[in-house]
Amino acid sequence: MILPTLRQLQFFDSLVRNESFSRAAEECCVSQSTLSAGIKELEGVVDRALVDRTSRQFRLTPLGEQMARRAEEILGLAQDMVRAAEARPPLTGDLRMGLIPTIGPFLLPHLMPKLDQHYPDLRLFLREELTDQLVDGLKAGRIDIAVLAMPVETTGLDTLIFGEDPFLFACAPDHPMARKSVISSDILVDQNLLLLEDGHCLRDHALDACSLQQRDAADAFGATSLFTLAQMVRSGLGTTLLPKMAVDQGLAEAVGLVTIPVRNAAGGEPSRDLGLAWRRGSGREAEARALAELLAA
Repeated sequence: MILPTLRQLQFFDSLVRNESFSRAAEECCVSQSTLSAGIKELEGVVDRALVDRTSRQFRLTPLGEQMARRAEEILGLAQDMVRAAEARPPLTGDLRMGLIPTIGPFLLPHLMPKLDQHYPDLRLFLREELTDQLVDGLKAGRIDIAVLAMPVETTGLDTLIFGEDPFLFACAPDHPMARKSVISSDILVDQNLLLLEDGHCLRDHALDACSLQQRDAADAFGATSLFTLAQMVRSGLGTTLLPKMAVDQGLAEAVGLVTIPVRNAAGGEPSRDLGLAWRRGSGREAEARALAELLAA
């Protein structure tokens, strides 16, 4: 049986992600004809077409879609094997780290100086995406480690919690709730609660933390970023829940919002867990623990 080469799988994986022969060739540092020949060779190995060349838009055949998922897995395992053989000290060399948009901008200003100080030989490549995309990237080997809000779907991943991020109630200064010192999570049901649009895990985490249902959040318009969400609240369109790390970095103050602590029925603060995730078997646990120590601080 003739098996595909890793090089052929790399060409195919790049083509799938870029949806363009020219962009994939550029990413793989080869000519477009070389990449096309590699894809043809791969199709010859499986004796089936993987790319639908009858369509004017990039499209995979049904077998191509199956092969794309398996190629990601195989390449990820190959990267793990090379990583295990390197035996480098933790947090040296290249590290591809992903962060979700509701964590990255507020955590990196604290993290980067500490990394420069403690791990000067680290070359950090950052990628900001939504949770589902980062989880897919971890499993496919496109990124090495991700900073996420937990819980997440962890099949094939290892995770480590490093901190807790409480939610604060936020409203405009002229809102009836603005003078309160503490907000009970029970009364949030009666608020016109604005949250990020579907796809942002912060929406689900905020609702879960405060024991709310999807119907308790305003669904006429979902913000695409925390900054947009804060601007909508400042305009008087409703109230919201903001993570404390964003408030500590001046998000609410910058747009003139009032923030108030929230307490649940047990007297605790509704919050989200912050953690690291990496592909199981990738040899990244030591680096994850070193990162978690800095992040927890």
